[in-house]
Amino acid sequence: MTHLLAMVAQRSRWTCSCVRLSRAWHSNSMTPGTGYALGAMVCYGLGDFIFKRSAANGVKPLHFLTAQAWVFCPLSFLYAAVTGNIVLGIGTLWGGLAGLFILIGFNAFLRSLATGPVSINAPIFRLSFLITAALAVVVLGEPVTAAKLAGLALALVAIWLLLGGSAHGALSRQSLVQVGIATVALGFGNFCHKMGLHFGATPETGVAAQAAVFCSLTTLITLVGDRGYRLPRATWKHSVPAALVLLCAFLLLLHALAVGPASILVPIAQMGFIVTAGLGVVLLGEALTPRKLIGLTAAIAALAALAWT
Repeated sequence: MTHLLAMVAQRSRWTCSCVRLSRAWHSNSMTPGTGYALGAMVCYGLGDFIFKRSAANGVKPLHFLTAQAWVFCPLSFLYAAVTGNIVLGIGTLWGGLAGLFILIGFNAFLRSLATGPVSINAPIFRLSFLITAALAVVVLGEPVTAAKLAGLALALVAIWLLLGGSAHGALSRQSLVQVGIATVALGFGNFCHKMGLHFGATPETGVAAQAAVFCSLTTLITLVGDRGYRLPRATWKHSVPAALVLLCAFLLLLHALAVGPASILVPIAQMGFIVTAGLGVVLLGEALTPRKLIGLTAAIAALAALAWT
């Protein structure tokens, strides 16, 4: 228990450092919450890379998600309690709904990685920002500006270039369907978090509510599917670091959404494929082509356009 508290305290200090850095970066011209979103982007990218390593090592998606949830859920509640930011209300229900969509999304994404390269599937998965941005504009009335459209267009160009730059060939139909489901589900999940904040939830409450639903469902599904809990030891090697980086990612994203527009900040956060694709090339030996380099350059340009919208 002492070790667990020390770990939470360390993560708390890291998150607070990112918060202070974000505030230092803010200016009249930069979109509020950009620093948080950039931190979330890095964490999501690391998480996607861990997902790929898990799939490559034969860890079943449901086992991975269950072990991850068993780490993520208590840490999220402990962090919310330590910071004193638990606020119950309608916004909490939106956080729980986000947990349902995110469970669907991450389960489908992990299944897609079993037969598809991370340098293709991760960019498609992160296209979920288009769903979230569209919902934010239509439902919440967030403005559509030329700079925002330019940033989203550059992000799409970057993803198209990265898809074409893979040396692994076309996706199988099964992998494409799975990553498509994952993309739509994650888009709705992130929008639900924005709605939760809109109705008064704190970032810590939203993440804890998400974790409660996510953990409950994965635990139940695993119990029924396996007729008990028999998680292989190798599962924990991937699930524990994934839970830690994703806890940071979701906290940073929700802190961003608490102060800025979802149609800008979610696209920034979901461009973690920049990190994932880079790690795929360096550590997994995935091909680095001129087209992929141009795609990464376009992605960085998209980040700049969105940050200063």
